[in-house]
Amino acid sequence: MRSKRRSGSGRAGRPASGKQGSARPARAAAAKAPRRGARRHGWSPLHWSALALLTVLGLLAWRAAPGSGTGTGQPPRVGAHAPDLSVKTLDGDRVSLEQLRGKVVLVNFWATWCPPCRAEMPGFERVWRERGKDGFVVVGLSEDEGAGGDVAAFLQQHGITYPVAMATASARRAFGGVSALPASFLVDRKGVVRRTITGEFEERLLQQDVNRLLQE
Repeated sequence: MRSKRRSGSGRAGRPASGKQGSARPARAAAAKAPRRGARRHGWSPLHWSALALLTVLGLLAWRAAPGSGTGTGQPPRVGAHAPDLSVKTLDGDRVSLEQLRGKVVLVNFWATWCPPCRAEMPGFERVWRERGKDGFVVVGLSEDEGAGGDVAAFLQQHGITYPVAMATASARRAFGGVSALPASFLVDRKGVVRRTITGEFEERLLQQDVNRLLQE
């Protein structure tokens, strides 16, 4: 820390003469020179670089830790195998993508407070009722807070009968954090992701995709 600049005419007992002015540069240089053994204040650029590196490493460790929250990975790409998913539906049934292998599965992240989510759900219901017997399944994952009572009431009110579970932290991580709703992932019979959509999934497009995948 730099010391404050002194004010006044100089040291006590010394008149403010012309010689006083010539002595100021010498005293200023002496004040700036570090004293032997004196403790230096402030951090050097090396210290700041080390702190920045530790911060980055700590953030990476936090993102990789189980249960660290959302946004910890990349969404599954089209053509890649779907990540592991196992959830308990609001009806109490255990559903997993491994269990549903051999079927065409739509994994849909949604919420009751999301207008595009509510808009697409009747279309999901119609396609599921029409093609469910042929091997098409919808798995809804609600991002609503709470135990699920309000979600169950919403589903009953709107006539949604396909399986719905509360989204878990592991499910969010598996599908890349799900930063926007609705988010849909269409998986074929072999467990491969064939389409990903952020935003409303139109019934017409879903119908076309499901018909094609069921024929493969």
